[in-house]
Amino acid sequence: MTDNRTARADAGTVDRLSYLLTLSRPRFWLYLAGPVLVGVAYAADSVGDLFAPAAVVLFVYFLLPANVFLYGINDVYDREIDAENPKKEGREARYEGQSFVPVAVGLAATIPLAFFPIVPAEAWPWLAAFLVLGAAYSAPPLRLKTTPPLDSISNGLYVTPGAAAYAAVAGTQPPALAVAGGWLWAMGMHTFSAIPDVVPDREAGIRTTATVLGPRRTYAYCAACWLATAGAFAALDVRLGALMLVYPALVAGVATSSIAVSRAYWWFPAINTVVGAALTMGGLWRVLYG
Repeated sequence: MTDNRTARADAGTVDRLSYLLTLSRPRFWLYLAGPVLVGVAYAADSVGDLFAPAAVVLFVYFLLPANVFLYGINDVYDREIDAENPKKEGREARYEGQSFVPVAVGLAATIPLAFFPIVPAEAWPWLAAFLVLGAAYSAPPLRLKTTPPLDSISNGLYVTPGAAAYAAVAGTQPPALAVAGGWLWAMGMHTFSAIPDVVPDREAGIRTTATVLGPRRTYAYCAACWLATAGAFAALDVRLGALMLVYPALVAGVATSSIAVSRAYWWFPAINTVVGAALTMGGLWRVLYG
């Protein structure tokens, strides 16, 4: 009898962990952890800096726990909306009131408190910005995701891990142009990803930048954000600006072709990984070869 209860408890634990893994959107993990790699690569002055304790701790946190925090809050407060969202079939977890989810979200939000002995003070405003914006985006009373254009603007939170990592390793704040360029990129990426949800969001009475603009004007909005991104990075290094031009080119291609945006949406994790890897390699080249 005891063995059976233990087996059921173990199976329940595995099921919960599996659910939280799906909830954390593994295909999007690098949206938070990737900027940490970029920030570290450009902040480092030596190979040793690349593996500084603060850099490792921030990468691990933003790879998984931060995603549980961010998407867990989203799923809890979007429960009724997601009941009709086709994206929740198969590739994403549908929250149905499981009590362990808010507990996991709360734990993930408090983990950074353990970073005080390791992460320098210069990084803390960025960590605080991530937690505040991550909660305010989905949770009442602000629920920024339903207040255009704040839904788009607030998604600059995806830049905060990279800014925190840069500040932690360099001991100074990142270049303002880099933060601005990254923030604009995140705004465009968020709004583009909302296009497949325009119909279910409108049916649910949810207002977003994408539902207000409609698909065609949303394409233009995303292109404008990404062109501004390329301009900001070009002011730092023309090669970085040229790399970021891939995004307005892609959105123009989707907008003027017969490719369904719901299909193109799933390409961007791979595209972002390639672009992020190129950015990171550029920073590493500087460290290794001066």
